Amino acid sequence: MHHHPITTTAQTGSTRRGFLAGSAALTIGFALPLIGGRALAQTSNSFAPNAWLRITPDNRITVVCASAEMGQGVLTAIPMLVAEELDADWSLVSVEQAPADPAYKNPIFGMQATGGSTTVRAHWTPLRQAGAAARQMLVAAAAQQWKLDAAQLRTERSHVLGPGGKKIAYGALVQAAATQAVPAEPKLKASKDFKILGKPTRRLDSAAKLNGSAMFGIDARIDGMVIAVMARAPIAGAKPAKLDEAAARAVKGVIDVIKLPSGVAVLADGYWSAKKGRDALQVQWDLGAHAGLSSDKVSAQLADAAQNAGAIAVDLGNLKDAAANSSQTLAAVYEVPYLAHACMEPLNCLAWVRGDEVTIWAGTQSQGPSQGILGQVAQVAPAKVKVNTMLLGGGFGRRFAPDFTIDATLLSKISGRPVKLIYTREDDMAAGYYRPAALVRFEGALDAQGRASALRADVASPSIMAGSGFMKIPDSGVDSMAVEGIADHPYAISNQRVAYGRAEPGPQVWFWRSVGHSQNGFFIESFIDEMAHAAKADPLQFRLQMLADKPRHRAVLQAAAAKAGWGKPLPKGRHHGIALAESFGSIVAEVAEVSVAADGTPRVHKVVAAVDCGQTVNPLTIARQIEGGIVYGLTAALYGRISHKDGRVEQGNFHDYPVLRINEMPKVEVEIIASQEAPGGIGEPGTPPIAPAVCNALFAATGVRVRTLPIDAAGLKKTA
Repeated sequence: MHHHPITTTAQTGSTRRGFLAGSAALTIGFALPLIGGRALAQTSNSFAPNAWLRITPDNRITVVCASAEMGQGVLTAIPMLVAEELDADWSLVSVEQAPADPAYKNPIFGMQATGGSTTVRAHWTPLRQAGAAARQMLVAAAAQQWKLDAAQLRTERSHVLGPGGKKIAYGALVQAAATQAVPAEPKLKASKDFKILGKPTRRLDSAAKLNGSAMFGIDARIDGMVIAVMARAPIAGAKPAKLDEAAARAVKGVIDVIKLPSGVAVLADGYWSAKKGRDALQVQWDLGAHAGLSSDKVSAQLADAAQNAGAIAVDLGNLKDAAANSSQTLAAVYEVPYLAHACMEPLNCLAWVRGDEVTIWAGTQSQGPSQGILGQVAQVAPAKVKVNTMLLGGGFGRRFAPDFTIDATLLSKISGRPVKLIYTREDDMAAGYYRPAALVRFEGALDAQGRASALRADVASPSIMAGSGFMKIPDSGVDSMAVEGIADHPYAISNQRVAYGRAEPGPQVWFWRSVGHSQNGFFIESFIDEMAHAAKADPLQFRLQMLADKPRHRAVLQAAAAKAGWGKPLPKGRHHGIALAESFGSIVAEVAEVSVAADGTPRVHKVVAAVDCGQTVNPLTIARQIEGGIVYGLTAALYGRISHKDGRVEQGNFHDYPVLRINEMPKVEVEIIASQEAPGGIGEPGTPPIAPAVCNALFAATGVRVRTLPIDAAGLKKTA
């Protein structure tokens, strides 16, 4: 497979499958697999001590990244981990995308996949070990050459240095280093000695994205490929009751019409012909059991499931006694709708099934699972499935799903051609795989001192675990993703009960940026705010007094509040709201500054975020991911809604599924808390606190409590 360099940094082109699984990946600059040709042979005089790293005689270093790059910065973070321990000259580092191979499994997942904000967390130690092992082997080679003790030598900027001004480049040592034993437990640096990690570092993939050379899935091309567009089932399980292909086959450029379990595909010599052919298909769908599905029915099923929630996630103390001895009780019901991922790049996959081999080019988050799944689909051995991971124009969990790779592979196998399947935006919106709709019934109690003494939460939603196809709901009956953020909130409340009630209205549910935290952060942080106001307490102080034994949470809350000027006068008409959430190993607090127009339209002017994500790799990435998480969560709070009527999704494109526009973007300030704790995730933790921070500010502005999303401007309209 040919590697196409897509940064200005020069690099070698070959990929190395390694034997040190669980080591580290490194490369700066960056290479993506392009189509056709064959792999450049591994040069015999390069030094590749593990699956992650290669040094060539010209002193250039290539790091291999096993994770998918969807804007979260892994093509820079992964090389930084290796380069730090290698004492590399960063200007000589380039990065390339790993092939699908068991050597590259994510240690947290146990498979090669990207999600759950795990890339840095999973590779923090193994990739640093890979760099450290290579450095130790290079030093040993130099010591041997100079006939000195390795302890007398040190390394700096891709050189080994010795007494008396001795100096040799790593590139000059590659052959000698390759003969050294691979150290089992290489010594890692203390964080105080880091020269690359924790320092603001420009992304390696920016230049390629700016000059247009970066290759996304939708850019993949090979000779002889045909384009497919599908008429997809409007809801999972629907089947074509009647199909007339004649008009579609008559469209100029249409090559074939193929029926699949998920719908009907039109193959053509170009995208427009395929789309025109698809539009000309006469398909009548049998929606089966879901023919009458509507958003009202979804809400009713959720309410019923919450009423009967019986799978117990948390049971602490005695709710009944706490309520009886309370000075005040309160209750509330919160609800959110299904959400689409709305990635900017619609789903696509180029697949080529040849004999016993499958090759795909796709922006996918699940290279490892793809080998097994597509091996089954094409009836070939998993090792014969080659996955070329292209850049992802947004992932957010959606590109972890296998639907687009399965259908492309089936179409190639059936047609005998390379097939590039492309979803239209409307296909993307209606193709299933949604963030679950969810509802929670809260009950709370305050003691005589105005402290939270009891919390009950009955949570209802469809199960992502059950719908995933590779997980199971445990015997307790609790889908942990459905209750995360509520069952494990950080506040000290001595009497608690959290229960889960499963409702399955029909649409396929899936991981969405921050998964259950995305709705549960809104639910719990809004209700905590309700309790604070019932206690006539400052929402910040109310939280802090329940976090006496949580110093990291306290520090994050206090940092966000101080930076935002919490409690100080704001311009007329402006109001603050605050929220806290811990997710994916990181703690984030956000303060939103909002105003409300006379017609009820909310405006978010500024968001201040503080984040403790443990030890850091690249502060620039952290700030950008918090900013991006805020955009994503704010879009959901203001606009996000997938609704159903008569079994079909009502939204189709950005006119009826709006996203935050540049003129609506608040000013965002991010403060990163210095920490020596283990690294946490960063791709998702910025999303959960934004909706509650905004809605808590809207309450301060209007006295109206927002309990359903998206925010209803009419409901906020001031009566004063």
